[in-house]
Amino acid sequence: MKLNKIHHVAVICSDYEKSKDFYVRVLGLTPINEVYREERDSYKLDLAVNDQYQIELFSFPSPAERPSYPEAAGLRHLAFEVDDIEEAVQYMSNHHVNVEDVRVDPITNKKFTFFADPDGLPIELYER
Repeated sequence: MKLNKIHHVAVICSDYEKSKDFYVRVLGLTPINEVYREERDSYKLDLAVNDQYQIELFSFPSPAERPSYPEAAGLRHLAFEVDDIEEAVQYMSNHHVNVEDVRVDPITNKKFTFFADPDGLPIELYER
């Protein structure tokens, strides 16, 4: 078997409208398809990153909280590549998102930083 690429990442949120606004308006992801699944009382929003389908945003009634931040078992964080980390940090700050200090990866010498989505999911910005 050969894996070609990551197809998508699924994110479960606690406040669908708040998270939808964050991922679409603040992060600039493009909605592709949105459905309400009545049998689950759940929304599913497919989002594109740079014109490529990659994120599924789900809502569920009363989802479990993340056990700890950020080293809970399971997915550790979601990372997006950016061209200019300082420009990205300024953009996020302009949207009232608290961004950690920029660090340098000691292995790649690339700059990166973290911030949280509305549910506290750690998101990384990594400079190309």
